Amino acid sequence: MKKNELILMLNKDMADEHAAIIRYLVHGWLEGEDTSIGASLLSRSREEMWHMHWLGAIIGKLGGEPNFIPAPYPYDPTNRATIFRSYVEYEKKLIPHYNGEADMVDDPHIRRVLHREAWESSIHARKFQRILDKLSPEQAKEAPGGERGLPVDFLSSLQKEVTDKYNEMLQHIRSSWVFQKNSMTAWQLMDHAMEKMKQIAHFAEGIAENGLTPKFKPGKIDSGKDIGKVLKTLSDNVTKSQKRHMKLRKDTELNKHGGMVINLDLTIQQEQYQAEELKDMGKKK
Repeated sequence: MKKNELILMLNKDMADEHAAIIRYLVHGWLEGEDTSIGASLLSRSREEMWHMHWLGAIIGKLGGEPNFIPAPYPYDPTNRATIFRSYVEYEKKLIPHYNGEADMVDDPHIRRVLHREAWESSIHARKFQRILDKLSPEQAKEAPGGERGLPVDFLSSLQKEVTDKYNEMLQHIRSSWVFQKNSMTAWQLMDHAMEKMKQIAHFAEGIAENGLTPKFKPGKIDSGKDIGKVLKTLSDNVTKSQKRHMKLRKDTELNKHGGMVINLDLTIQQEQYQAEELKDMGKKK
């Protein structure tokens, strides 16, 4: 298989994994992370993040540009039973898909990764089937989600933060994969990205707790090859985000919710740390 064909194939796989991450995250938040179903879904989403990372790291090593547009995730949202049946079907289809791709690849590492994607998809299907089998009749016929309690305008502001932080995270992930030859810098950027995933959750959980679906809207990703310029972009993004969050910290509605206040204070401190780290990284390039 030619390198450009391999990159295209892996990018399509990554789009499927990206879709699975979002689907399981959103469903997990709608269930509530302190519930058994919610905790299981969030665990699956973290495993899908590894799947996406393995593929993206290979794409970056091959000199390709990662595609961050998630594929559609086909599922029946009627109730929990139909949703989990969809999940089982989705994961099962990936087993022959990844095994078939592995047979077309010569590189032993890539072949192992694809086989691993296949057998972990099999495990996911079994775990989703187990949840489906354990649903009570009441759980099975209901759809996840609670009742709306927060003001519409405030929920819209939370959604904006999800969108902005999501794209900030994707930019960090892309840079980590593309500049992986700069091993320490790449690891630091991935560390920042993982921190941003938790920051996204702080905002998204507030949306989901009100019975609404947090939306993940990928924007334009800086595909620059100059690491110094890209680090400057990352630094600017974090600084803008921190300034916006310091303003949000004074919001009257937000200050009615102690958990949100604590999480936002943590986010602001993390952003200060990241901004300083990124500036230091840039000075060394």
